[in-house]
Amino acid sequence: MEQGFCFNTLKKLAAEPDYTDVSLAAAERVRALAKMGCRVEVQEDVAPRRYFRSGVEMERMAEVYLEEGSLENAYVLYTKFITLFVEKLPAHRDYQHCSLPEKQLIMKKLQEVAFPRKDELKKRLQEKYSREHTEYLRAQRQASAEVDVCSQKMQCLSLLSEDRRRRLLLEEERQRVAALRRMQIESEQFRYFEDQLSRQEVANRKAEEEEPKMDIKGPEVMGGYCLSRQPIGDREQSQGADLHQTRLPGSISQPAATLASVHTQTVEGLRRVVIPSSLTYRFLLLAESNTTRGIETCGVLCGRLTHNEFVLTHVVVPKQSAGPDFCDMENVEELFSFQDQQSLLTLGWIHTHPTQTAFLSSVDLHTHCSYQLMLPEAIAIVCAPKHNDAGVFRLTGSGMSEVSVCRLKGFHPHSKEHPLFSVCRHVVLKDSKISLLDLR
Repeated sequence: MEQGFCFNTLKKLAAEPDYTDVSLAAAERVRALAKMGCRVEVQEDVAPRRYFRSGVEMERMAEVYLEEGSLENAYVLYTKFITLFVEKLPAHRDYQHCSLPEKQLIMKKLQEVAFPRKDELKKRLQEKYSREHTEYLRAQRQASAEVDVCSQKMQCLSLLSEDRRRRLLLEEERQRVAALRRMQIESEQFRYFEDQLSRQEVANRKAEEEEPKMDIKGPEVMGGYCLSRQPIGDREQSQGADLHQTRLPGSISQPAATLASVHTQTVEGLRRVVIPSSLTYRFLLLAESNTTRGIETCGVLCGRLTHNEFVLTHVVVPKQSAGPDFCDMENVEELFSFQDQQSLLTLGWIHTHPTQTAFLSSVDLHTHCSYQLMLPEAIAIVCAPKHNDAGVFRLTGSGMSEVSVCRLKGFHPHSKEHPLFSVCRHVVLKDSKISLLDLR
C-alpha cells in the first residue's frame, strides 16, 4: 500500500506540467505550452518544399486562432512554425539546395509575423494566467480561512464542554464534602444531647436524694445557632449547548477553465473535418471521362479552419498524369497560387479507383503519409464507382511508423501484422456548399 502510494506520487511529480492547471505559476503554464510547440519532427524523405508549403498553411491557421481568441492554439502554432523553420528544417539534407518562393515567404513571415506575435501572445498568456492564478490563490485562502474558522469553532466548543465538565465535577465534590460535614455535625449534635440527658438524669437523682421538692429545670437546649443545613436541592441538570452543526467546506473547486484547448471538439485527439455530402457525387461527375477509360483522377481537398474544426469548401483538380493505378499531380504552383488567393488550407486529397474497390494501395499509403505528416487530420477519400463505394481513410499509428521510414517506390508489400490505415472517425457529413476547380 505504502509502496503504491510512493510510486503514484513519484509518477505525478514526474508528469509534465499541464497548461490548464491554474494552480501552476503563469510562467510554468506558458512553458508547458511552449513544449507542445517544440514537438516537431522532420522526415528526410519529405521534400523541404512540402514543409515550406505546410508552413504557409500553419501560419494561416495560427492567424485564424488568433482572430477567434484562441490564444493557446495560436501560441502553439507560432512556436511550431518557428521551431520547424529555425531549428529543424535547416538540418534537412536538401535544405541548402532548396530555392523556392515559399522559402522567401517563410523567412519573411518569421521576422515580420511569427516572432513578434509569439512574443505578444506570451505576454498576453502570462497576464491571463497570472489573473487565473491569483484568483485560484484567493479561493484557496478563502477556503482555508473557512476551515480555520470551523476548526476554531469546534475547538471553542470543545473548551466550553471541558470547562462545563470541570465545573460539574467541582460542584459534585463540594456537595459530597458538604454532605459529609453535615453528617459529622449531626452526629456530634446527637452525642451532645445524649450527654446532656445523661447529666440531667444524674443531677435529678442527686437532687431527689438531697432536696425532695425542688423546681426542676428542663434541660438547656442550645439554640444560639442552627447546626442543620438546608437539604441539598436537585442537582442542576447540564444544559446542552445550542450548537448549530458546522458544515466543513468541501474540496476547493478550481476556476472554470475558460481555456481554448489545443484539441477541443476532437475525436481520438483529432479536430473534426466537415465534408459536404455532395462531394463524392460531384467529383465523380468531373472524373467521369477518365473513369470510362479506366484512368484515375485525383484532386486536392481544401478548406478553412473555423472554431477549431476544418470545413472542406473546395476541391482543386490540378494538371496531372494518370493511368489505371496511378495519378501524379503536375504544376502544383497553380494549385498553391489559388490556395493563397483564397486563403485555403490543404485538408487531404481525393482520387478514384476506376476498376478496384475503395482502399489505400501501397502507393496511396506513401502519398497520404506526406499529407498526414503535415496535418494529422488530413484525410484520403477513395471513390470506387464500379462498386458504388467510397471511403474516407487515414494512416494508423502503425501505418505512419512503417510508411514514413519505408524507402521503396512503386507498388510493394508492407507489413500485415497491424492495420496500416483505417476509416476516419473524425469526419462529419453536412449539406454544405462545395466548389470544384478543374485546372487541367
